Amino acid sequence: MPLCWTVFDKDKLIGPDLVRQTEEKVKIIKDSLKAASDRQKSYVDLKRKDIEYDFGDKVFLKVSPWKKVFRIGKKGKWSLRFIDPYKIIKRMGPIVYRLALPSELDKIHNIFLVSMLRRYKSDPSHILLAETIDI
Repeated sequence: MPLCWTVFDKDKLIGPDLVRQTEEKVKIIKDSLKAASDRQKSYVDLKRKDIEYDFGDKVFLKVSPWKKVFRIGKKGKWSLRFIDPYKIIKRMGPIVYRLALPSELDKIHNIFLVSMLRRYKSDPSHILLAETIDI
């Protein structure tokens, strides 16, 4: 990215003037980038909300980071995005939680960021009994 957009003849190439003009243009570019960044941040902040979970809440766990470690469920388009609801054991920080994981997931550390969790809302209609399903 060129720092100077003006065309100079050999007569106009003077050190201090060139440096001053370049610094002014860099300042203009920085101000424009800052304004654009602030504008985008204001749009994002409208939709952002802080998510908090309490001890004993159940949450779904996001699968995508472990795709290379081991496979859970099917592979490809029909693979799971989130897996079983797990109980929160402890809140480690403002956005970090410890979960009670089963022994099948012992390869995974049991501390997760809030971005890896999705709230589980229990609903009795979600439970299907084997007797009611016609196979």
